[in-house]
Amino acid sequence: MLSQWFNDWNSRNPTNIYGPAILVGALGGAVLIAILLVTWGQPFATVSMQTGPRGTGMEVVEFESDVTSVDPTIESYYTEEPYVPEVGELLAKDIYENVQVLGELTDDNFNRVMNAMTQWVSPEEGCAYCHGDVDIEDYGRDDLYTKVVSRRMIQMTQAINEEWDGHVNAVKEVGVNCYTCHRGQNVPSDIWFKVGAVNEATKGWSAIQNRATMISQSTSLPSDALEKYLLDGEQIVVHDLDSRVVGGPASEDDLLPSIQDTERTYALMNYFANSLGVNCVFCHNSRAFYSAAGEVTPQWSTASLGIQMVQELNSDYLVPLKDLYPASRLGPVTQDAPKVACRTCHKGYQQPLQGMNMTADWPELASSEAPEY
Repeated sequence: MLSQWFNDWNSRNPTNIYGPAILVGALGGAVLIAILLVTWGQPFATVSMQTGPRGTGMEVVEFESDVTSVDPTIESYYTEEPYVPEVGELLAKDIYENVQVLGELTDDNFNRVMNAMTQWVSPEEGCAYCHGDVDIEDYGRDDLYTKVVSRRMIQMTQAINEEWDGHVNAVKEVGVNCYTCHRGQNVPSDIWFKVGAVNEATKGWSAIQNRATMISQSTSLPSDALEKYLLDGEQIVVHDLDSRVVGGPASEDDLLPSIQDTERTYALMNYFANSLGVNCVFCHNSRAFYSAAGEVTPQWSTASLGIQMVQELNSDYLVPLKDLYPASRLGPVTQDAPKVACRTCHKGYQQPLQGMNMTADWPELASSEAPEY
């Protein structure tokens, strides 16, 4: 029991015990966390890939856990070594009817490729996805659009590996095959369609921006960047580098890129970065973003080839197939054919399937010429 005078004095002069307690607790917690980090390691450790000269901040930073994690679709990849042909073996075109592609393959290798395509594109439906539920003697018929489209896709795959080696094999020999895009699905993920006007209350330029869409990466940037740059082939430009320069939408009389062109370019660059899981300095020099003459990274050239490749794939192979598709496979707004872009193959990784060689066992898809085993 304390004396009365002490109780009276203490009531008139209260002491704040909470402040020091919180401070001591916070310091103790910080020391404990520091000890755990030193003992167990940084749980959010990062690794950096330098893309330019030291001191310029040109590096791509990724979480170590993301770098070391395996693309989950790799586990489902089906592959099989080719059969070395023997002299005098009959070719597929001499055995089966209406073999317009891959006809130079032997029977064993032809069926090996057909089986792989089934695993890559239609593992649940099997052969019937392209040929229908018919006897094997009727597989030569072109009744289903899926078979006609698949034939054209084989030609597209061969063209990518033959004509765009500078893009698909820029880092190492990897190439592409059907699984690069399809990953066990009839229709690849990350295809795109035209979205049309996304802001119905306005007209002109404002009609295609200021509303977040998947195709604009959920930003208010223009939603037609893929259409204009990866289909129509318009020049990727930004506004004048000087401030307060007058410039409106480009016309025959005014060729100065507009602010709207700049916003559309930002939308495309945003898409590139998300598609590959990188940042701007993966391709650009941080001190000279607008320079393309000796001040860019090697990846800039690879990406430039990729843009041209996608433009060709869309215009020469995919868009012309529109009349073959049923309405359910066309775009929901303008009924356009499905198209590809960077993410269709990359799916968030710098290299599709983390750089796996997709033509190692499939020389038949690496060239339109007869393969060499």
